[in-house]
Amino acid sequence: MEEDSRTYDVVVIGAGPVGENVADRTRAAGLSTVIVERELLGGECSFWACEPSKALLRPVVARADAGRVPGLARAVQGPLDVEAVLAHRDRMAAHWKDDDQVDWLGSVSVDLIRGHGRLTGPRQVSVRTADGGSVRLTARHAVALCTGTGTALPGIPGIDAVRPWTNREATAAARVPGRLAVVGGGVVAVELATAWQALGSRVTLLVRGTGLLTKMEPFAGELVAEELLAAGADIRLGAEVASVERESSTGGAVRITLADGEVVAADEILFATGRAPRTGDVGLETVGLTPGDWLTVDDTCRVTAVPGGWLYAVGDVNRRALMTHQGKYQARIAGAAIGARAKKAPLDDARWGAHAATADHAAVPQVVYTTPEIASVGLTTHEAGRTGRRVEVVDYDLARLAGAQQYAPGYRGRARMLIDADRGTVAGVTFAGPGVGELLHSATIAVASEVPVERLWHAVPAFPTISEVWLRLLETYRDRGR
Repeated sequence: MEEDSRTYDVVVIGAGPVGENVADRTRAAGLSTVIVERELLGGECSFWACEPSKALLRPVVARADAGRVPGLARAVQGPLDVEAVLAHRDRMAAHWKDDDQVDWLGSVSVDLIRGHGRLTGPRQVSVRTADGGSVRLTARHAVALCTGTGTALPGIPGIDAVRPWTNREATAAARVPGRLAVVGGGVVAVELATAWQALGSRVTLLVRGTGLLTKMEPFAGELVAEELLAAGADIRLGAEVASVERESSTGGAVRITLADGEVVAADEILFATGRAPRTGDVGLETVGLTPGDWLTVDDTCRVTAVPGGWLYAVGDVNRRALMTHQGKYQARIAGAAIGARAKKAPLDDARWGAHAATADHAAVPQVVYTTPEIASVGLTTHEAGRTGRRVEVVDYDLARLAGAQQYAPGYRGRARMLIDADRGTVAGVTFAGPGVGELLHSATIAVASEVPVERLWHAVPAFPTISEVWLRLLETYRDRGR
């Protein structure tokens, strides 16, 4: 079959939310753009992560909230309608079809090639198409690698043979396993443990460390652990998996042997033990890089180790902040920077908006959709200590707020604000409690804008809302200094 050769201004490899946003911005800058994707347009987030996992969790969280409200508690007793929840999950994942995404690409005049794209040299990409053909692409200005990450499975004996769940299987499963073992204690682990426990699984969390959500403030993981235990989950801390085996090749139980010799049985085992970049087979070796590595970039997402400034790595592959919204933020900046450089315009020209990606350093927001919700942005006390930042820690019990009691009698939650002791600005905020995810953007604005504490007094929260915590945090800070 004769090879097809085409030239574009920009070639984007990977059509998840990050790649789509890069392509959208480069087209808006007037640059011809093609996007290469070997799976579904929309990527991990749309089909195997953010969208389906939150669809599974929304009924769980809503029931937990309703169960605290007078007049509703009795109405929401009993099990969830599993069939309805899974059907909702299927709708939110578009039944694993990407027709809408394809239509959107066409509407912004971005070409699509379905297949596996690999670098073959500077500004050169070879695509093995789904029908077995080959397309050679040349980029006049830039190639953007937006291939994301996959589950980093540990090297445990027997792991391949047991056919473990990753986030993909856990978010797309068509039935509820009777017993589910979850290996890990981070965000993916606790969210999916929360969902499947509520849907009827007997969940055992096997956590190698000393707690859950250890990258956040300690009280966050403690509150989530309390809710999981109350829901019936079993949490084993300090549990290291030594080996796994499945009783039969046709789908028998999984036998999990821990390092201390204890054996745990489960019908399925989910590994949520971290992420690895999908850079193993994208041709990095052809431009002097090591396959499988994370890619180091500057603040416009250009790969620093590649001469000529033509290669960009955007989103998870650069390891700056492994979250969809941060990848999309980077994509907006990278796409605008590519456009500005192609037009030889200054990056700070307002027409291009190609400012530096600084919010993926100090102002990264994250919500954990468990019961209770956890929301955080900026520094934690641990990170401040590790990096030598001098901060003042201000805590407040969310249950003391009138808005929290209106939300649900018996509300339990906590807020922590870190104030930069040298500059008098907000350096980090963490909330834990029902509904706190909607508080996070105000905190993100405060951290990203480096708002002086004295100005926050003039941002008046409405009464009675949980947002009144901002005023209470300021009062606590003031009163402590008297």
